[in-house]
Amino acid sequence: MSTWKRLGIGLVILLIISGLVLGLEALRARSFVEAGDAQVTLQPGSIPIYLNGRILVAFSPADLESLKMASFVEPEEGKTEEGWLLYDVIRLYLLEDFLDAGVKVKISSSSRDKTVELTWAEIADQSNMVMFDLSGRGTLKLVSKMASLDDREEWVQDVDRIEVNTP
Repeated sequence: MSTWKRLGIGLVILLIISGLVLGLEALRARSFVEAGDAQVTLQPGSIPIYLNGRILVAFSPADLESLKMASFVEPEEGKTEEGWLLYDVIRLYLLEDFLDAGVKVKISSSSRDKTVELTWAEIADQSNMVMFDLSGRGTLKLVSKMASLDDREEWVQDVDRIEVNTP
């Protein structure tokens, strides 16, 4: 058998193996999101995202640095709030198939005993500016311009849990 023939056969075998591995990984990733059987190790300061009661992933503010920043000036003190849109954060970890107008998202802080529940439609509305801002202590706070969250007292500081519930 010639060298070129052996090289061609080796290349075909390599392509078949690569295709199988990529296909299996794609199936595994899809079943991971659908089943929610994640084995996530929570690191100090990380925020878990739950999908229908099962932990999906945990992220830290450093994981959001690749996302586009957004900002607005809050009217009460005239300070600029700058951070990452909640819409972008959730879409970073969830497939678009799970996100429609009926989805409810609960953002909470156990240390502040505060919870806010929003619909996906409210989060997706860019004019609401529902976003995470980095606090002075390095934790995330949920801020917004929408009527139910436009006051500093209504913001959720020290966010430590996000729950996404599909209908």
